[in-house]
Amino acid sequence: MLTKSYLKNLVYQVNGAAIEVHKALGPGLLESSYQKCLEHELKLRKIPFVSQKPISVDYKGETLELDFRCDLLVADCLVIELKAIEKILPIHKAQLMTYLRLLELPEGLMLNFYVTHLYKEGQKTYVTQSYRNLPD
Repeated sequence: MLTKSYLKNLVYQVNGAAIEVHKALGPGLLESSYQKCLEHELKLRKIPFVSQKPISVDYKGETLELDFRCDLLVADCLVIELKAIEKILPIHKAQLMTYLRLLELPEGLMLNFYVTHLYKEGQKTYVTQSYRNLPD
């Protein structure tokens, strides 16, 4: 059963892996570079994930494949959206929240590797209503 404490621990583990990647690479690379390195770090830490998870939508009784892909889906319950940009904009938050809604998942993590200190300014979690309904 999925719980808030399980998700909190998972976010902590993923943040640790992302910080390790950021310490090694620093800011200034392309998003794809951070993704490959984060995938490797998650493998080293034995954290299960799917890369570039396709997202579909049910529309008027049909399941339609969209051109959306979440960067990482960790442990089948946490969406990770990676960025390497100067500033996170409202459209980026909307993108992550849309992925959460379409995948029917409770929590997502935005990681922006462009920043100087990932642990201070480059990570933010987002939750849906379904997160609030999870047991502690």
